[in-house]
Amino acid sequence: MPNEPAVALATCATLPDLDPDDQLLLYALRSAGVDARPAVWDDKAVDWRAFDLVVIRNTWDYPPRRDAFLAWARGVPNLANPADVIAWNTDKRYLAELAAAGVPVVQTSWLAPGDAFALPPHGRHVLKPAVGAGSLDAAAFALHDEHEASLAREHVARLLAAGQTVMLQPYLELIEERGETALIYLGGEFSHAVTKGAMLAEERGLEAGGLYKSETIAPAQPSPEQLALGGRALAAIPGGTDQLLYARVDLIPDANGEPVVIEVELTEPSLFLGYGPGSAERLAALISERLGRTN
Repeated sequence: MPNEPAVALATCATLPDLDPDDQLLLYALRSAGVDARPAVWDDKAVDWRAFDLVVIRNTWDYPPRRDAFLAWARGVPNLANPADVIAWNTDKRYLAELAAAGVPVVQTSWLAPGDAFALPPHGRHVLKPAVGAGSLDAAAFALHDEHEASLAREHVARLLAAGQTVMLQPYLELIEERGETALIYLGGEFSHAVTKGAMLAEERGLEAGGLYKSETIAPAQPSPEQLALGGRALAAIPGGTDQLLYARVDLIPDANGEPVVIEVELTEPSLFLGYGPGSAERLAALISERLGRTN
């Protein structure tokens, strides 16, 4: 008998056995006759050439080492999603490119290291690094409050001193009522959606060794407007959707209640497979197709 095709689900040392949601994919792949196993992305003992396909999943510790992560991605022969997509997507300045392409995104200003900066004198704003995952180092501040404005300046100064570009966005209050909608795409096709509670509206704990903030998740039925915007966002990605095994487009309501893009996740997004009946099996089938197999 020919050997089973081998697939690595790339993860981090904090989650060597994968996040529980991605364990669903692991089981689905094995059920489909694929030799699938987790592998830690920065483990020097792993021979990535031994795998027919490497699928990035829980590599959530990369932000402080983005250069090393991108070097690793470029060195993996068969990677999903591909390395050039990862390079584009791991710096949220891609939002400016989406906006230039006419995609409605959250209004964003950028503060780069070495820049003199002055924060707006009033209003509630979100400050976060352009390279980050799991909403870590993202915080909302009421800048008309002297104490909070001081904390905001300290937050920006710390991120800039660490070499980070800082994103400044207005806090859109309707997120507290409607939450954030995540549209999940598998093989370029819409699969399912979830809503996520506002993560900056209140203090939330950290999970998985401090890799990400905890979330309140529920299945969602997206509106036609949300689906149309998700499609526009994916259509604006350099290289198109044919190269993508998976994608997630995160939307929030603007001040008028219209959906706008807050992130397009193409690197290591949670796909919330447990909230989309059959989605783990569909993703496993897509991976099998990439391996030249049919189920």
